[in-house]
Amino acid sequence: MKITTKLMGAAAALALTSGMAFADGHASPGLIIDLGGKFDKSFNESAFNGAQRWAEETGADYAETELANEAQREQTMRRMAERGANPVVVLGFANASTLDVVAPDYPDTDFVIVDMVVDQPNVKSIVFSEHEGSYLVGMMAAMASESGTVSFIGGMDVPLISKFACGYAQGAKAVNPDMNVIVNMTGTTPTAWNDPVKGAELTRSQISQGSDVVFAAAGGTGIGVLQAAADADILSIGVDSNQNYLHPGEVLTSMVKRVDNAVYDSFTAAAAGELETGITVMGLDNEGVGFAMDENNADLVSAEMVAAVEAAKAQIIAGEITVHDYLSDNSCPAF
Repeated sequence: MKITTKLMGAAAALALTSGMAFADGHASPGLIIDLGGKFDKSFNESAFNGAQRWAEETGADYAETELANEAQREQTMRRMAERGANPVVVLGFANASTLDVVAPDYPDTDFVIVDMVVDQPNVKSIVFSEHEGSYLVGMMAAMASESGTVSFIGGMDVPLISKFACGYAQGAKAVNPDMNVIVNMTGTTPTAWNDPVKGAELTRSQISQGSDVVFAAAGGTGIGVLQAAADADILSIGVDSNQNYLHPGEVLTSMVKRVDNAVYDSFTAAAAGELETGITVMGLDNEGVGFAMDENNADLVSAEMVAAVEAAKAQIIAGEITVHDYLSDNSCPAF
């Protein structure tokens, strides 16, 4: 169950004013889906699935809006808050600066931002240890590679995506210090998240340079990466959602980022009147990130590979392995 609007104007927003509260007086939550759409098979879709899971389990409603362009960010947040949604969950680091301006104007509304920190008293910030999950799939890539070259394709060229790339390269070189890691970003504007044609072109270029395993952290662009890899019969690695099913037997694994749990848990806590603002980090220790195993990649990953990655996971959690976080100093020791 959900309520959806495409921001067609004030009338559409006002139409959602009714029914925006639970019987116990708590307001219904709202979800603002970032550029790329809720069916990107990646970050946004994972968030949408978390909201849907909550709605199906509780029988309750939530408000939902999909951004169509950059200019809608501020008006979307304000409209969602003004029609009574609480909390208002916004997806993606690109919303941070806008939320920092908007949140103080609605002190009685709780906001949740997924993927960035906003320091406001009524904001809960949920971030992930993407570098740690990427380290594990980097290990798997290196163990599966026969050419000695693996690669990475990011979406928009921003530090957060370099965090993925850096973790991946560290994991690959932990297995083989001589491993060649090729890194390309799709673009410098938000359109980089939804350009599967460019993703496919970059993949073919990397294959021509010897890559036989490619990791995509590029939103909808990654669909083109995985398709091009499958067409060339090399291995790929999905991201955010479990994308193993997209090309069974061709996707080595997926670096899952439990955005679905972030949304589900936020909705659940709010419904119980227990949502706490501040910063929450989702990492290996609380299953916030990890690697996906299922029937679609079971024949690609040996028991020895799983054992090695699980051992590294335990060492990272225990503090015995430190994966450098690109965001800490905008540098990467593996590049």
